[in-house]
Amino acid sequence: MATQTSFITSLVTSFVVFSVLMLVYFILSRRPGNAPVYYPLRILRGEDGAVAAKRRGPFSWITESYRATDAEIVAAAGLDAAVYIHLFTAAVEIIGLSALYCIPVLVPLSSTSSYNQQQLRTTGNFTYQNFDNLGMANVEPNSRKIWAFLIGMIYVSMVVYFILWRSYRWVVDLRDREIASSNARPQQFTALVRDIPKPMGKETRAQQVESFFARVHPGAYNRVQPVYNIKPVEKLFSEREDALRKLEHSEAVWELSKQKGNGDGERPMHRIGFMGLWGRKVDSIDYWRQKSEEMNPKLDAEQSRTRHDLEQDAAFVIFNDRRTAAEASQVVHAPHALFWKVSQAPEPEEVVWNNLHIHAWNRAMRRIIVSVITFFLVIFYMIPIAFVAGLTTLENLEKLLPFTRNITKIPVVGAIVQGYLPQLALLLFLFLLPKIMMVLSHAEGFPSQSQVVRSASSKYFYFIIFNVFLGVTIFGAVFSNLSSVKILVQQSQLSANKVVTLLGSKLPPVASYYITYVALRFFIGYGLELSRLIPLCIFHFKRKFKCKTERELKEAWAPGAFTYHKSIPNDLLILTISLCYAVIAPIVIPFAFTYYVLGWFVQRNQALNVHVPDFESHGSMWPHIHNRILAALFVAQITALGYFGVKEFLFTPILIILPVATVIFYMFCKKNYYPSIVVVSLWTAAETPKSRPSEGAIAYEYTPSCLQEGHPGIRDRRSNLATQLNSTINAVI
Repeated sequence: MATQTSFITSLVTSFVVFSVLMLVYFILSRRPGNAPVYYPLRILRGEDGAVAAKRRGPFSWITESYRATDAEIVAAAGLDAAVYIHLFTAAVEIIGLSALYCIPVLVPLSSTSSYNQQQLRTTGNFTYQNFDNLGMANVEPNSRKIWAFLIGMIYVSMVVYFILWRSYRWVVDLRDREIASSNARPQQFTALVRDIPKPMGKETRAQQVESFFARVHPGAYNRVQPVYNIKPVEKLFSEREDALRKLEHSEAVWELSKQKGNGDGERPMHRIGFMGLWGRKVDSIDYWRQKSEEMNPKLDAEQSRTRHDLEQDAAFVIFNDRRTAAEASQVVHAPHALFWKVSQAPEPEEVVWNNLHIHAWNRAMRRIIVSVITFFLVIFYMIPIAFVAGLTTLENLEKLLPFTRNITKIPVVGAIVQGYLPQLALLLFLFLLPKIMMVLSHAEGFPSQSQVVRSASSKYFYFIIFNVFLGVTIFGAVFSNLSSVKILVQQSQLSANKVVTLLGSKLPPVASYYITYVALRFFIGYGLELSRLIPLCIFHFKRKFKCKTERELKEAWAPGAFTYHKSIPNDLLILTISLCYAVIAPIVIPFAFTYYVLGWFVQRNQALNVHVPDFESHGSMWPHIHNRILAALFVAQITALGYFGVKEFLFTPILIILPVATVIFYMFCKKNYYPSIVVVSLWTAAETPKSRPSEGAIAYEYTPSCLQEGHPGIRDRRSNLATQLNSTINAVI
């Protein structure tokens, strides 16, 4: 792993880059022309971005983030963002309380021992750095000092249990207050019905659902909104939308030419062949106007056919009050549970329309197939990551690529390569994984985008735990020196005990690798997140060369939402590393603490000023976060069992109680708190809302945009908070 010189060099370099990015952020965020990049959420809510930019000082983002209340976070970015940020709060509390014991107690015990020096004198293939003397590796086997480390592991586990218990209660209370006191939303009066059996005779799907729920919920049932197969009509709608956008763009280009020149200006032209490279040259305005007008009757006919002939075995049922809708989503409605499955309706903006019709047995088969694919993806991805983890060291790189020897002999270059190459190689392998996990999760048949995101986040979390953490720790330790492989191969009587002993001697240096990894994540990662250099460059490039209409300009600075399926697993990876090394190598704790403190400020700033939510699931992400933190603790406890065994400590079996306690705590939380997240309690639903939407408005919300009557024809690509732009182009429809 990284030598002490490369370790220090990478930290210093990361800090310098972070300082430069902070300076860039301070300068650029104060320019009024950059307000759409740094304050898009404020602009969408009607504030003047230029005024907000001028009033901010170098540390305004820190003070605003610190002073913001939970209610302000929820009002700005939604309950999902508040729950995500609470992950950082919980992590800061866990690591901070753990540090109160591990740093003042375990570090002095390790530094006053001398086992590393003894190993260096007696073992020819043993190497260590002075940095490693601050961890448990420097303590002699079966020493009485190990008692302190065992107590430390128990203490860290108790801290995690307490913080997670308190956090779950906080999320449940915040969720109930938000649902009970807020203005009622369409999904609170609606239930999603799936797996509807075939209708009898000539009865339509809508009539079938209406008669069923009028009997089961007499007096409370209001109306039904059928679900259709929208693939054909969605295709036509998207084609017409593309034509309308190009028509709007062409008209804007023509208007700009009038302002630059004299007379009537120059009408834009384009070729109608492949990608506009060849074919007949036509007037763009006339061509796209004719295209859009030709599609109007086709779209109207397809919409009519969809409503009459393409009903599917799913529907949204609208009730008169929130309590009945909440009750309906929690009970069995038919003698055969495979039919008439009723659940709480997702928010209209997050409905995955093409998944609603998938049958229960089909969903079960899909999830099994996706699980098998994910399993093999985890296993086979581990091979290149394990190989890279070993070969990206300076020694093995020179053996693999001899021409690099002259370059790496330069001290500064060699230190930078040694400090950054393993981390950059790892990040490169992980770049495509989140997108793959999203595709797999979407194929499982979930009805809402939030469920797809949680499923993808879960897959990605276990992937990086098995491949990044275990892969680097185990395989990186073995292959960090090629002689380690020879020792394993040359053992005449190879046994598990000898393998564990070798891994135990190689495990402690991995801590310096993870410190470098964590530092790279919070210095470079948060620096780029806050400075937003890449979105800034993209925005100005589009504004200069591509954007011609007001719509295109506003969509160019669309900030997007928090990418929970990527960010949560990576944040939990840092917590996994922290819990695993909190006792074995406590020096990791300050770096992890810095990661979460800085992340707490940065993410709160992004929630208040930048990211716009795509959907709102009312904090349903927390059980996912809670369970993965427990999984991280479980991995840490199993790691401690193995490492204490390497240290030949006779009382290691005492630690067996910790994984058992983690399972018991998981079952306790699942039984007592999880149901309050999955469904809305009847007590909360019975609260009288301040205002409520009409039944017609609810039905309209649960109609796909391609079937909505009076839709302007061009969907806003920014967010569900952005209002539709008024354009003369709608006169074509």
